Amino acid sequence: MRYSALTQRIAGDGAAAWRIHDRALELRKQGADVLLLSIGDPDFDTPQPIVRAAIDSLLAGDTHYPAVRGSQGLRDSIARRHRQLSGQTVDAEQVIVFPGAQCAVYSVVQCLLDPGDEVLVVEPMYVSYEGVFGACGAKVVPVPVRSQNGFRVDPADVAARITPNTRALLLNSPNNPSGASLPLDTWNALTTLCVRHDLWLISDEVYSELLYEGEHISPASLPGMAGRTATINSLSKSHAMSGWRVGWLIGPTTLCEHLVNLSLCMLFGIPDFIQNAAQLALDEHLPEVALMREEYRQRRDLVCASLNHCPGIRTIRPDGGMFVMVDVRPTGVSAQRFAERLLEVYGVSVLAGEAFGPSAAGHIRIGLVVDRQTLADACRRIALCAVDLLEARRA
Repeated sequence: MRYSALTQRIAGDGAAAWRIHDRALELRKQGADVLLLSIGDPDFDTPQPIVRAAIDSLLAGDTHYPAVRGSQGLRDSIARRHRQLSGQTVDAEQVIVFPGAQCAVYSVVQCLLDPGDEVLVVEPMYVSYEGVFGACGAKVVPVPVRSQNGFRVDPADVAARITPNTRALLLNSPNNPSGASLPLDTWNALTTLCVRHDLWLISDEVYSELLYEGEHISPASLPGMAGRTATINSLSKSHAMSGWRVGWLIGPTTLCEHLVNLSLCMLFGIPDFIQNAAQLALDEHLPEVALMREEYRQRRDLVCASLNHCPGIRTIRPDGGMFVMVDVRPTGVSAQRFAERLLEVYGVSVLAGEAFGPSAAGHIRIGLVVDRQTLADACRRIALCAVDLLEARRA
């Protein structure tokens, strides 16, 4: 039977990146001792007040069709929190709620780009971006970065790739997988390019509340950017709510109207009991959130301290997020080969950097998603793998 061309556009290296994770799950089912560091799923439970809010909402009968835009209360809370964190003046009419940031990115791209439009995406890029842009037929133009520069983008590299067909720029700061964040002077240079060339900026800020060094800057708050920026965020990482599927977009009101029409075709909102829980997550001071953030920071420091002096590898210290990138090129094998050997021989599952674009080739991504004791064990195994590969290379 025949399938549409879409099925080919949404496949590819990004979709294939998860095969090593699937293999790790298979080995676990077989009883193997596998440490799973290949997916960015928080290992913490969602804070109990959030869970109770959802239960109370269910018991109150909040199980009917939701508002397509998202409830007024949740959108008010999102707008209020964004104002507090960024200084940008926004209200609930500029907010659309989605089932996760992934869905928000997909929906925004569908409303901004036509087949053949070019979108600049700064590397390393999250593995699903490839399929998202493929779905609408847009052409991804990768903007390379260098691990020696902490994976931070140079605005001159963006400027060099702008053509008459360029329609948008996508940035993820702090970045997944690298954890790199951008300082104000870089943002000023990038937003100047957006204004000069009349580009949309898609700003993926899902790790904005997991920043350990520096200050998070939301580019929509900079001069000339509010009307051309789609800001995407969620509670998945900051509040350990990955399975709840709560994300949102903040953008110009006209874009929001188009997104409502798309949602009517595809989503029809997310359940009210989840929205009510999400509103509590945003409105209440929850000590667990700060504790989780501090634990991620300590895990980052543990990985960097454990592997910094290991022969054959080099860590790139991230500014934020829940991953550490490790350069394994001195071992003489590709990151994919390193990751495969690490899983099959040493029982540690990580993703190979090639999945995130050429800039991350030769690096592996370690997820900070297990307790410190387990993470220390994983680092010991990673070091053993590197040393063994070096010795095999010299033999």
